[in-house]
Amino acid sequence: MCGRFALTASVHEVAAVLGLDELEDFPPRYNIAPTQPILVAVNGPAGERIGVLVRWGLMPAWVKDPRDFPLLLNARAETAAEKPAFRNAMRHRRVLVPATGFYEWKRPPGGKGPKQAYWIRPSGGGVITFGGLMETWHSADGGEIDTGLVMTTRANAAIGAIHDRMPVVIRPQDHMRWLDCMNSEPRHVADLLAPVEDGFFEAIPVGDKVNKVANGGPDIQEPVAEQVDGHAAPAAKEGAKPAPDDGAKAQPDLF
Repeated sequence: MCGRFALTASVHEVAAVLGLDELEDFPPRYNIAPTQPILVAVNGPAGERIGVLVRWGLMPAWVKDPRDFPLLLNARAETAAEKPAFRNAMRHRRVLVPATGFYEWKRPPGGKGPKQAYWIRPSGGGVITFGGLMETWHSADGGEIDTGLVMTTRANAAIGAIHDRMPVVIRPQDHMRWLDCMNSEPRHVADLLAPVEDGFFEAIPVGDKVNKVANGGPDIQEPVAEQVDGHAAPAAKEGAKPAPDDGAKAQPDLF
């Protein structure tokens, strides 16, 4: 699953990728965490594409008390169209979540010892867009909270060596179809929910600074010596790609 990501590109780069005419300036964010505001692009009431901030952690409109409902950071692409928590958003409120990469953690052999964190970014750099969902939750006193999440799919072979899930990446040529909830039902965009090909991402081992939300500087992305079977391997170089795995591992149910 995707529990941390980054957006460090300039506002002009992000606006261009999302196809937005204007976008308010924002600082680089190296460690975006759950419950924090995230930028998403959505089709507005008149069909225009707009950028809005939502809380990361989707809250379906039918929830009565948020304190009794779990924080939904991700939705499994394979089942989102049928799950009560995601069904309406999949049909009516699909969004794009811009990012420059995400973080994932690999369990050590045998499950003992600290996990190894990885900064996973596009091999060619730049801004990518995750498939996401959005809901507006209404409180009893009339308040509104815009909330959202990142969709995940099974990992490709390369990322499967680290984790069995990965974010859904929506390519620029598919942005219009993904956002067009007026004319496009979930079944019409199901083909967009497949994992990207091996080589699309590069995985760089990083230190444990990313584990703390308070750490938000570029230093959390500095490469470190990777722990392999409890021993330090040579530090990964910028641009080094992960070795391909024999196949994605079995996926457990997340929701």
